[in-house]
Amino acid sequence: MILVTGGAGFIGSNFILDWLAASNEPVVNLDKLTYAGNLENLSSLENDPRHLFVRGDVRDSALVAALLRQHRPRAILHFAAESHVDRSIHAPGDFVQTNVQGTYALLEAARAYVAELNESERAAFRFLHVSTDEVFGTLAPHDPPFSETTPYAPNSPYAASKAASDHLVRAWHHTYGLATLTTNCSNNYGPFQFPEKLIPLMIANALAGKPLPVYGDGRQVRDWLYVGDHCAAIRRVLEDGRPGQMYNIGGSNEMTNLNVVHALCDILDRLVPAERSRRGQIAFVADRPGHDRRYAIDAGKIRRELGWQPAHDVTSGLEHTVRWYLARQDWVARIQSGAYQEWVERNYGTRGQA
Repeated sequence: MILVTGGAGFIGSNFILDWLAASNEPVVNLDKLTYAGNLENLSSLENDPRHLFVRGDVRDSALVAALLRQHRPRAILHFAAESHVDRSIHAPGDFVQTNVQGTYALLEAARAYVAELNESERAAFRFLHVSTDEVFGTLAPHDPPFSETTPYAPNSPYAASKAASDHLVRAWHHTYGLATLTTNCSNNYGPFQFPEKLIPLMIANALAGKPLPVYGDGRQVRDWLYVGDHCAAIRRVLEDGRPGQMYNIGGSNEMTNLNVVHALCDILDRLVPAERSRRGQIAFVADRPGHDRRYAIDAGKIRRELGWQPAHDVTSGLEHTVRWYLARQDWVARIQSGAYQEWVERNYGTRGQA
């Protein structure tokens, strides 16, 4: 079996659903269920004996050690992280605790566990750390995309905390011989994404007739990766990735934030016609501090070594995503209650027009 941390979050829950759709290998899912963790994402597995959910913190060394001893996983896939840049600006300490201290605690638990395995089990064990392209900083318009050898230059508390966790993973491989793998992905989108992120926020606000807040001039460029493609890439890295290596995962879909919002408005106008185009709801707001201008991923290494490439371009991926959210408005409504609304007001309510 495998142990997945953060498996009730956006990417983690998609990974578990895809994993169990393609395999009968059981999953132990350790998640703290913070604001972005939602067991409803995994409701289809409620009575599935292949999925064991455990509520807990990756920093709880005793709990993690007990799970490892009891279930003896062949791999740990570490998705658990605080991941929203805006939240990291408001509360950087939370990101240091979860992303840095949490990864350290998990690495130490894995190191102790592997030491107790027999030789064949130890040789087969993998620790796969899921990270981000934001550790590399920002690119100028004509710079080549990030590769696995691009120097780290994080510009936000979130990116810095993930960079620190990446370095810990690398060090535990080189110092202690732990068989680690690190993946650095570009901007994910798709089903079950928490609606503080750009795409689900725009869909929800557009349908509600609310303003569509776009930071600055909206010309920030991101490489958009459909979450299902990301999950497929992680499976390939787990299967055949070389221990100690990093693998960049990108969608080869560079688009400005503004163009993504335009595309979402056009899809919604076609699927759910309104009196006026939703583009008229776009509201440019003051940019966030330290906003990186461009990210782009060179995914050549994972393509060459592991034969992976994305199955979705941004056109098909956005269409599928919008249709998913339209079919699950009850899920969105439940997510948007309470603490989430307080967060939206705190982050966007104080921003003036750009």
